[in-house]
Amino acid sequence: MRIGFGYDCHALVKGRKLILGGVEIPHSSGLSGHSDADVLTHAIIDAIIGALGEGDIGKHFPDTDPAYKDISSLKLLEEIKKLLNKDQYSIHNIDTTVVLQEPKLAPFVDQIRLNLAKTLGIPANQINIKAKTEEKLGFTGNKQGVKAYAVCLLHQVIK
Repeated sequence: MRIGFGYDCHALVKGRKLILGGVEIPHSSGLSGHSDADVLTHAIIDAIIGALGEGDIGKHFPDTDPAYKDISSLKLLEEIKKLLNKDQYSIHNIDTTVVLQEPKLAPFVDQIRLNLAKTLGIPANQINIKAKTEEKLGFTGNKQGVKAYAVCLLHQVIK
């Protein structure tokens, strides 16, 4: 078994969509970034890459590469799934925390889990999504950005 930890954060800006786990969340601002800036999916990608010992998201999908401009982070997650298969690892579970002052994520959590599970080819009950505020502290509490943390437990598929 192997465990990986992932983290990502992006600033909130006007004129962008707020995408988390491939779901567009209605909000007055979205996340700034080269791709769709989906901090949740990015944290999960980093957790998986970390568990595999394969560096980080920037190594695999550099923000200097125009191929990744405005790309759906779920597409990037599909590529990471190929690494899992190549190395004969399977996801045991993923646990995540999204930190943002607003909007509330509870109405979207089930769809986020389904999107991520479908992309990874695992049951939705192997993915947990938590949302927290920072009680108006720091850049997330001041509504300047969103951050996400993820851990992922992998096990090797024995054939």
